Amino acid sequence: MYREKRTHSDDIKHHSKHQKTDNRAFTFLDYKRVLEKVFFNDDLVEDINDVWLFVKKFESFTLKKTITDSSDTPRLKSNPLKLPEVFDKMHLINLKIKYSDDELASRLPTYDQEKVYQKRPLTKEDILNFRQLLLMYMDFKQKEKFNKLRKLRETQISLPVYQFKNEIIKAVKEYRVVIIAGDTGCGKSTQIPQYLSNAGFKRIACTQPRRIACISLSKRVAYESLAVYNNDVGYQIRFEKTVNKNTKILFLTEGLLLRQVCGEDLLSQYDVIVLDEIHERHLHGDFLLGVMKCLLHQRSDIKLVLMSATINVDLFNKYFSPLAKLIQVPGRLYPIKLEYHPVISEMKVLGKKSERFDPSPFIKIIQMIDKKYPKHERGDVLMFLSGMAEITAVVDAARVYCEKVDSWIILPLHSSMSLGEQDKVFDYAPEGTRKCIVSTNIAETSITIDGIRFVVDSGKVKEMSYDSTSKVQRLKEFWVSKASADQRKGRAGRTGPGVCYRLYSEDEFEAMAEYSTPELQKVPLDALLLQMVAMGLPNARLFPFIEPPQAENIENAIESLKQHGALTKEEKLTPIGNMLSRLPVDIPLGKMLIMGSLFDQLEPVLSLACVLSVQTPFTNKAYKDPECERARMDLESDHGDPIILLNAFKQWLELKSDGQNTNSRQWCKRRGFEEQRFYEMTKLRRQFKDLLDECGLKKNEEKNMDDMTSAERALRHGELKLLRDMKKIHKEEDSRKRKVLKKDMWEIEENLDAEDDSVDIRDIDFRLRHNQRQVKQLLKGSTAISYKDLMMLKIILSSGLYPHLAIADDFNSCKTTKEHLFHTEGKPFVSLHPMSYFGNHSDVLQLTESEIIYVPEFKGKNTVSSKHQLLVYMSLLETTKAYIMNSLRMPAAQTLLLFCRNICTNQNFSQIICDSWLQLEFPLPEAAECLILKASKLRNTWDKLLKLKLEEKSNRRAEHKLSEEMIRFMNVEIGYTVKRLLAADQKIMYAGPSGDKVSFTGPNPFSDEWQVCEDDKYGGLRMSPYLTYDCMMNF
Repeated sequence: MYREKRTHSDDIKHHSKHQKTDNRAFTFLDYKRVLEKVFFNDDLVEDINDVWLFVKKFESFTLKKTITDSSDTPRLKSNPLKLPEVFDKMHLINLKIKYSDDELASRLPTYDQEKVYQKRPLTKEDILNFRQLLLMYMDFKQKEKFNKLRKLRETQISLPVYQFKNEIIKAVKEYRVVIIAGDTGCGKSTQIPQYLSNAGFKRIACTQPRRIACISLSKRVAYESLAVYNNDVGYQIRFEKTVNKNTKILFLTEGLLLRQVCGEDLLSQYDVIVLDEIHERHLHGDFLLGVMKCLLHQRSDIKLVLMSATINVDLFNKYFSPLAKLIQVPGRLYPIKLEYHPVISEMKVLGKKSERFDPSPFIKIIQMIDKKYPKHERGDVLMFLSGMAEITAVVDAARVYCEKVDSWIILPLHSSMSLGEQDKVFDYAPEGTRKCIVSTNIAETSITIDGIRFVVDSGKVKEMSYDSTSKVQRLKEFWVSKASADQRKGRAGRTGPGVCYRLYSEDEFEAMAEYSTPELQKVPLDALLLQMVAMGLPNARLFPFIEPPQAENIENAIESLKQHGALTKEEKLTPIGNMLSRLPVDIPLGKMLIMGSLFDQLEPVLSLACVLSVQTPFTNKAYKDPECERARMDLESDHGDPIILLNAFKQWLELKSDGQNTNSRQWCKRRGFEEQRFYEMTKLRRQFKDLLDECGLKKNEEKNMDDMTSAERALRHGELKLLRDMKKIHKEEDSRKRKVLKKDMWEIEENLDAEDDSVDIRDIDFRLRHNQRQVKQLLKGSTAISYKDLMMLKIILSSGLYPHLAIADDFNSCKTTKEHLFHTEGKPFVSLHPMSYFGNHSDVLQLTESEIIYVPEFKGKNTVSSKHQLLVYMSLLETTKAYIMNSLRMPAAQTLLLFCRNICTNQNFSQIICDSWLQLEFPLPEAAECLILKASKLRNTWDKLLKLKLEEKSNRRAEHKLSEEMIRFMNVEIGYTVKRLLAADQKIMYAGPSGDKVSFTGPNPFSDEWQVCEDDKYGGLRMSPYLTYDCMMNF
């Protein structure tokens, strides 16, 4: 097509001729196939079905009314929308089909081909008539889009924040810091970035606490600024970004901006930084506030905008005084009726806490809505619950109720769900049906869902806290703050009058705290302080936190970093600490990656680290559905959960590498996996690999297009073009309109064998990043081929996770599997997680009769064996009780002697105490002495080779020899006992310093480089940094 000036009378002339023919007998709808062949073979229109719908309506209309031309054109007026008051033809893009009449006529089939219609053949005049009808359709679509744009601009102007537009722009230009306290519904998150961009600011970074908010806000702002099909507005989250050099507005997570602070020169790529939702007081958010305060002193040109709905104005204003300007924007909330419906259970009356969550109060609210509000009245429900277990309970109960009334669509919303599942909450419910969205606090501020009329608030939230003494993460339920409760209520009045049902009393509301407790007060600070030191901050204790954490927590974190070898005694960054600070993982997993490069096991360790870094791929039904459990049997490994996860990732990659387009979605569903997690693993693995390459620990040896044959290159170029076209089409269709949900959508999801023909954008992205050769390399790198590889993986994992060890309770043999208990150094009596391998197969942790050694002269009370085992675990999580998460089994004595920080022995080595809480006792002291000597030699060699590796002076032969010796060491069979020491034992087990000067002659058999001296704490002789000889009392 090309542009050409034409008038409306041209359109009418041909159609009036068509009317004079047999109007009743002739219709273009009878010639769909022919006309599509003539006109639509070069992507002339977006939606052919939409064209035929227009033709049908037009022909129906022309039968009833003669088309007339109106020469009266309304005069155009200016208005705040910067659009004409009415649509005028002068604004049309005048289009004309590029083919001549003769060319179009030549495409007509012969008469014989047309007999199938039993109609007269199309003539040249018919083709000309349809051409004009098609042009009218295109004009109609342009007018339709104009009306949509006008409505969009009217909506923007009606937002309360629009009244403050000029004040906000002026403030940002004149002040260094602008604090915008905008009530719910004022439009601050979507409009202010656009105001700043239109005012001339070129690069604007907008942080959000959650990924889903980055994506949804980016899409909305791109839509409003007519930038859907370019990259003027983009987002960047952990594994995904839509950004290029032309991007003006970038939505990104707080953590990613912090990483940019480490890598960029004072964030010079931005001229405005917008921190949104700062009231949530996340760890990264509070740290970012302090970083920005420091940055303001280093960059005089940077502008900082802070936004929140429920901000503690005085706190933030004082923090940035005198640089800050405060602007308060009222919200646009419709009247909200507030009703209190406190839940009074039998357990509550008795003053006890019920262990089982009761979903019935939420179902009663749904029933109340059904009785009180007719179905034809639109209005969806948003429920706030504390966690996934509660969401599942309400969703299940609500779906049972829906089977009877058939007027609801129940949708869960949780951050652990895939992005595709989360996006369903934005789709429309069909006529006569309401959506019921059952969510955590993710829907409190991070996203806005249109059409919400009813809010049901449980008043609860689950938050993670950390006990630095017992090293337990506690996920506990708390009352929300008053500010959060008001935020939740406000969700009911965004698009019309609403109702908020609070399932608690007014007295309980008044007893709530005003604002939420900052996360900085509740989490371990190790990784944060390491990042602070890596950024060059001289003293972490003096960092200007808006509300500093307790000094004790900072000191504990610094001491922990020293134990990991990340900081020197002078609190300077070590080479290993520098590498750990550049890896976006917990310190144990970062150490794993470094150790993997040392032992030539980096590829499988990369895969192991990424499967342990993302959320678990197991869905809720993974261990509830026997079919899922049976389907996963070939993935199981009695070594433990990390190896099972690695097997699952490996088998998923096998499907991706077979070249047969096997449906990996169905494979995941049948086994109870969330496929989104596997895609995240591949992205994270690539990220780890690139970072290790930058650190000099991994040379990127992947083959690129230049290494392919000409045939392979041609095939790959064709594949890439097809995939990019598919991605573009998916993006356009996804942004064009929201979908209408189906009432039976959850029943469809349960039908695992049903074919799913929809485009999987995640699979397209995966294939864009990986050709078949790269997928096979990825598969090879994720496979532990031999026993040696598997054993080295377990050793490397243990080196990173130590001191996360657990020992079985002495009485487990008398209990059922579910009753088995374990003990850690800081937390006794913990349980195996019911969704873990050992939680369902704890028998592999028990000694068999054949593994017990009977030593006649041995007087110890505990069982002697060479097969004692310990569990090495990722974390302890306390919900209803404390659970061991992601554990694997290791030989007890060998693991302790290789990794523990303090080894204390008696005079003949028959008794050894490891880190003051586990005791090994050997019937044969000579064998124990040999074992300790061997362990010391391995540790010394390990330290030397690691130092060379960090200095990029690797000795591959020595590294290979060390790995073989460690595997032999792990397989040594020597009888011993192992037991946990109690507090009473710890008071009497050490001799203590004698006060006399101790002399030692001869070479040190445990360390060539260590000067033997008396141990000032335990007594005896300090033979190495970790070994003290002859310091134990006989007990």
